[in-house]
Amino acid sequence: MPGGGFGSRSGSGGGSEFEAKITPIVIISCIMAATGGLMFGYDVGVSGGVTAMDHFLEKFFPSVYRKTKEPGLNSNYCKYDNQGLQLFTSSLYLAGLTATFFASYTTRRLGRRLTMLIAGVFFIAGVILNAAAMNLAMLIIGRILLGCGVGFANQAVPVFLSEIAPTRIRGALNILFQLNVTIGILFANLVNYGTSQIKGGWGWRVSLGLAGIPAGLLTIGALLVVDTPNSLIERGRLEEGKAVLKKIRGTDNVEPEYLELIDASNKAKEVKHPFRNLLMRRNRPQLIIAVALQIFQQCTGINAIMFYAPVLFSTLGFGNSAALYSAVITGAINVLSTIVSIYSVDRLGRRFLLLEAGVQMFLAQLVIAIILGLKVTDYTNNLGKGLAILVVIMVCTFVSAFAWSWGPLGWLIPSETFPLETRSAGQSVTVCVNLLFTFVIAQAFLSMLCHFKYGIFLFFSGWVFVMSLFVLFLLPETKNVPIEEMTDRVWKQHWLWKRFMDDDSDGKHRDSNGFDPTSHL
Repeated sequence: MPGGGFGSRSGSGGGSEFEAKITPIVIISCIMAATGGLMFGYDVGVSGGVTAMDHFLEKFFPSVYRKTKEPGLNSNYCKYDNQGLQLFTSSLYLAGLTATFFASYTTRRLGRRLTMLIAGVFFIAGVILNAAAMNLAMLIIGRILLGCGVGFANQAVPVFLSEIAPTRIRGALNILFQLNVTIGILFANLVNYGTSQIKGGWGWRVSLGLAGIPAGLLTIGALLVVDTPNSLIERGRLEEGKAVLKKIRGTDNVEPEYLELIDASNKAKEVKHPFRNLLMRRNRPQLIIAVALQIFQQCTGINAIMFYAPVLFSTLGFGNSAALYSAVITGAINVLSTIVSIYSVDRLGRRFLLLEAGVQMFLAQLVIAIILGLKVTDYTNNLGKGLAILVVIMVCTFVSAFAWSWGPLGWLIPSETFPLETRSAGQSVTVCVNLLFTFVIAQAFLSMLCHFKYGIFLFFSGWVFVMSLFVLFLLPETKNVPIEEMTDRVWKQHWLWKRFMDDDSDGKHRDSNGFDPTSHL
């Protein structure tokens, strides 16, 4: 990328156009901020790997360890069914869910940058406790501190990325967060594969301790980046906000965008209770979309697969090392497919990626369910080498589709659609719902696998079908629309959501943003 950036006109298709260059400071700031995703991803990946390590299970979960070692003691699908083991994974998300409400306050009052710094401190404290854990209580407290870091980071980072990026590459830069999540998962899988070979039973400490690397990167990044102009202006630091806007846009001609930010800030200041404001009629479309996307993202079944990939592959009859190796493969596919999303999201649009991925994920899960239903029963495993490879291929097919659609876009779309006055509150609800359903899936998945058996994949494929219909009818396209113009150019143009906009009661707009079923009746 050229050192001085290259010119662009933010926005297209009417409305305000702002001069903006893609400057090095924007790229560097976005890369540094997105390391919050690296920490989140590493933690998702590492938890599934250490729970497949014998020494870890023997120390903290001896009953699970015995079940995995005694043939015939438990069903293939049920040997890892243990609420304590599931709590180890899910406690992080419950803590993050609580922390996000505090993060909403700090994001609005203290700024996006300082909120990311707080997240980094929580991460470091949690890593130290986890790596040094001597008992289950110490392990869980460490996970809770990590969860607080997740709550603060997931609140601040997507908003930071959406606000600092020029409009025409906002999608690509925002997806850096999800790319770092996938890199974190891959890094964790590689670390787990290496540490599982360590003799002496302390490999799991290395796995948990190496989370200090992304935690340190996020903390250093938060110290180095500038806060967003939106945040500075919202907090009354107008001249500083204007200076930063000139710096990140690479031009002195920022007056039109600056005035729009001032106007958005003035409207935001009139709102004394942003959470209450979210429930107002004109804000319901954004709220419904944000909440639905988070529920659907978890109901794809992706976290069930990524959390427990080594455990899942062990259940299917792979040995422990082979299971970790297969998890590394899926992690690599995850990273590569997210890069596809960075390239295509601002070209093909959000809706296209979500709809294409819906078909791919549905078919992949259907094939997995059929194979497991025919070959893997409670106490026998007839999954030959060929079918085992096919299962891994289908899991990779599913993961790739998720990684260029629901993974990044579940975070991107809510962060770019809320108006400034409810953006922090809206992102807080987004993170809260995401972590709530992540917690539910993480806590319930191994029990669901025990009771549903192969039907678990049919369960998730049914959700994929429902969410694809939701996208087709109700999700508007947001590519190349300036972030402060979403109301006029997106919501007021949608066949259904325009009815919620206060000043658009004459019904003059026809559908230009989403599929209008009434036009086909």
